[in-house]
Amino acid sequence: MFLLQNFEFVLFAITLIGVALFHKHTMWVALTGMTLILIYKLVFNDPAAPFNLIRHLDEEGRTLINLMGLLFGFAILSKHFEESRVPDLLPNYLRSGWFGAFSLLVMITLLSSFLDNIAAALIGGTIALVVFRGRVHIGYVAAIVASSNAGGAGSVIGDTTTTLMWIDGIPALNVIHAYLAVIPALLFFGIPLSIVQTRYQPIMNDAPENVKINHKKLIVVALILAGAIATNILLEFPAVGVWAGILLGALFTTTPWGELKNSLKGTIFLMALVFSASMMPVDQLPRASWQTSFVLGFISSVFDNIPLTKLALEQGSYDWGMLAYAVGFGGSMIWFGSSAGVAITNKFPEGRSVAGWLRNGWWVAAAYVIGFFVLLAIKGWEPVIK
Repeated sequence: MFLLQNFEFVLFAITLIGVALFHKHTMWVALTGMTLILIYKLVFNDPAAPFNLIRHLDEEGRTLINLMGLLFGFAILSKHFEESRVPDLLPNYLRSGWFGAFSLLVMITLLSSFLDNIAAALIGGTIALVVFRGRVHIGYVAAIVASSNAGGAGSVIGDTTTTLMWIDGIPALNVIHAYLAVIPALLFFGIPLSIVQTRYQPIMNDAPENVKINHKKLIVVALILAGAIATNILLEFPAVGVWAGILLGALFTTTPWGELKNSLKGTIFLMALVFSASMMPVDQLPRASWQTSFVLGFISSVFDNIPLTKLALEQGSYDWGMLAYAVGFGGSMIWFGSSAGVAITNKFPEGRSVAGWLRNGWWVAAAYVIGFFVLLAIKGWEPVIK
């Protein structure tokens, strides 16, 4: 009866199944699903649907524009970083063997604590392509995404979900204990998947001689990152700072505009999926509890975590650090569960296979469970009323 009354859930589920089955055509699957959901809502659902849709577009428009700006902008950032030649020097500084591969994951986690997780994932992916000579195992790609999402979970400027909590009045110290879950999770998935990557392709500690750093490109990278952080804090719209940095950089060095084309399909795919998810009639969540938070982690692997976070904030009385870990890190379990996953599969298209992601990166899903219950055991469930 529920599904008949809310048929858009069925259409959304079919869309997700289509993404899993036809991973080479994900953009068209997502656009088709979004179109069918729109038609159902406008024609069969409610006479007031057109007016509701206009209001919904007004509410979600800012989020979608910001997401589009970040995905396109950080694709350019990634190329600038690659062309700076800094990644070419890193093989000399990362130790050989699995420890070097794991050190890279730790670096991505630390970066993501103060950068957007998309930027951290793309920077990490760019480095991985260089130090592993272009041979990156799909399990390690999942580890890069998980590391970027993990780093942002305990920081109010590291992830959109935690920033939403901060904007809504949740103090920064009320989410920082998410790192109690992040540390064991990182150890659990990071070490085994680093070993897998090293067996597949070890770090080559033979950086080319006489590498000349392109300082102009490096300055652009710094401008983009500084702009993202500043406008995230001041305007709650980091895409503005990202593009300000890109345009400033275009005044004194070449800009790799071709990256916009390379990231177009992935960006359209994610925006269609996010907009489809935002149209689901999820009016309320179950009672706030650690059990609800735990389940939301799995839901966020297929359902956009921004509306989930908004609903939780409206409901109140959550343990915000536990929720931040759940909706932030939980999206790492499937490649399209987070914007970082979608962005990095533009570099590693083989990652767009749900079966391949789960088969090779199942350590991430297991790490989510382990990290969650470590946090619960250490700190317990401590809800805070806003």
